[in-house]
Amino acid sequence: MKALVFRGPGKIEWIEKDKPKIQKPTDAIVRITKTTICGTDLHILGGDVPTVTDGRILGHEGVGIVEEVGSGINNFKPGDRVLISCVTSCGRCDYCKKAMYAHCEDGGWILGNLIDGTQAEYVRIPYADTSLYHIPPGTDEEALVMLSDIFPTSLEIGVIHGEVQPGDVVAIVGAGPVGMATLLTAQLYSPAEIIMIDLDDYRLEQSKKFGATRTVNSSGGNAVEQVLELTDGEGVDVAIEAVGFPVTFDICQQILKPGGRLANVGVHGKPVDLHLEQLWLKNVKITTGLVSTSTTPMLLKTVQSGKIQPQRLVTHRFPLDQIMQAYEVFRNAAKEKAMKVILYNE
Repeated sequence: MKALVFRGPGKIEWIEKDKPKIQKPTDAIVRITKTTICGTDLHILGGDVPTVTDGRILGHEGVGIVEEVGSGINNFKPGDRVLISCVTSCGRCDYCKKAMYAHCEDGGWILGNLIDGTQAEYVRIPYADTSLYHIPPGTDEEALVMLSDIFPTSLEIGVIHGEVQPGDVVAIVGAGPVGMATLLTAQLYSPAEIIMIDLDDYRLEQSKKFGATRTVNSSGGNAVEQVLELTDGEGVDVAIEAVGFPVTFDICQQILKPGGRLANVGVHGKPVDLHLEQLWLKNVKITTGLVSTSTTPMLLKTVQSGKIQPQRLVTHRFPLDQIMQAYEVFRNAAKEKAMKVILYNE
């Protein structure tokens, strides 16, 4: 089969690899029909995720068709169309029993990290019974690719950790795919205002179409002042960091009002300065996390009902064998006006 392989920071190759095989009774082999590229993949290329080693097939999102199952699989059979969760869950360990699948003792985020991932023609899924989801008939598969990772991530780590409530003023720093998914899922909780903050005017304009009530261009270095002006000097109830840079985290901690919540979603490869000397007396809460995908069943229902439409984030489509070109587009998202790319293998 063909696969996209990591060769060290800044280096990837589209090469021939052995097709995966069943290794344990709880495995399934899935033929990928659609996958995508994640901002986390770019962090890997930037050297921010040292657990990813030379030779690893990247990717942790996608949908496909079950080709083969191990003898211990009960919920799936060859021919089933499935959504692949970015997080592998054994379903038995203490963390899984708490629905903290991100910290599964024999799973978690391993696809495209500790084991070969989904940017290939085939992928092996460990613990398939608890790490795959049946695709409901008639559901847009491009929408479901977004449910592999960015929508549960934005909902769980951004919106739910940030405790977004009706009437809140919410600021989202970063209008990339995760930031936009956060914007869409935050509206399920009826905040009064959502302020989108980014460097790119095009993305800010797009965010208005997705429900942002105000926008702030941070390219001038005065984003904090702009947000305080928009909120009569008070700040925001919830600040959601959706980029993973020290400067974006700093914006979030400076725009919180007393009693505010800072939910960090971005993948950070460098230390940030935590200004406790300013925050200790403001009764704020700061949360971080890795998605557990415990909300995926609920998100499947909201997609089926039309309450959210993740496919709206798709801007580019490529055949899977053009993945190198797709990476170039995704790396130059501002220039290419790219949000999410779909790679199809049908």
